[in-house]
Amino acid sequence: MKFQIAINLERNDDSMDMDQVMRHTLEMVQMADQGGFNIVWSAEHHALEMTIAPNPFQILTWWANHTDNIRLGTAVAVAPYWHPINLAGEAAFTDLISGGRLEFGIGSGAYQREFDRMAPGVKQSDGWRYMDEMLPVLKALWAGDYEHNGEFWQFPTSTSVPKPVQKPHPPIWVAARSPLTFDYAIRNNCNIMSWPLTRPFSEAELYKAQLDESLAKHSGSAKPTFAMMRHTAVYEDQISRDACISSLQGCLGQFENLFRNLGDVDNGFPKRIPLTELTDRDQYNADMLEENLMFGSPEQVISKLKRYEALGVDEFIYYASMGLDHKRQKKSLELFCNEVIPAFS
Repeated sequence: MKFQIAINLERNDDSMDMDQVMRHTLEMVQMADQGGFNIVWSAEHHALEMTIAPNPFQILTWWANHTDNIRLGTAVAVAPYWHPINLAGEAAFTDLISGGRLEFGIGSGAYQREFDRMAPGVKQSDGWRYMDEMLPVLKALWAGDYEHNGEFWQFPTSTSVPKPVQKPHPPIWVAARSPLTFDYAIRNNCNIMSWPLTRPFSEAELYKAQLDESLAKHSGSAKPTFAMMRHTAVYEDQISRDACISSLQGCLGQFENLFRNLGDVDNGFPKRIPLTELTDRDQYNADMLEENLMFGSPEQVISKLKRYEALGVDEFIYYASMGLDHKRQKKSLELFCNEVIPAFS
């Protein structure tokens, strides 16, 4: 099993200076680079302090200049917010200046709040249609001259400038949770990242079954790299355990605010819905979170990861950003690098 890390620049309130956030995030990325992680992922989000990522390629360019080995991924570039020529060029340029380290993740978008600002009039539920049209256009632009007359974009003959270093293009990733998205990934020769949110291990088993069914339906297709993401916190005592779970519960309250599109965002900070008011709040029970997520001592985390490895997960994505204080974030990652990763060498 290999390891990846997804990390956001994040602020929970305006008490923390952005310079602190910037320096902390880069230090975490450098720890992952030196600690044996395979890929680091940057998101794309807009006007939200909890995920500060207005351009994932700019973030990856920054990280590329301060790392040596780790590959650099977009998780994900949101198709409805981009023009294909712009997206093809940005991705290819990032691949060029990083020495061919780009992993290209593309997706359909998460929150209606962002669509209302970045793609007015588009429903979040229709975002997949933009991704469906975008992906073959990108491949064509990376290959050479191409004219496009589609539903969402039309342009005369053009090409990607520059071209990617990796041929025919960087590895492509999509997020998959439903049978339709697994089929899409297999048909388009994409690697797969899945996120069971806070659900139990049975959700991971469901995703693996869907992957196997898609591969069986598309005989002859290449087997993709199958990655699984979980919120991760490694700790050694009860105080740290409680701090990690409490921080995550607060972040989940912010996510629910956004998913329900409550509009309760002040200067980029989503209001946290109290635990007692969360929908299906049993999903946020502390013991359940510790059981379902990649939380625990190094030994507990190794044991959990062995289950994912046995299931057929090729790479595990350590989801690092969850409102935890910087000192504990670093301690968790240090324990993971020094005590967990060596168990899978």
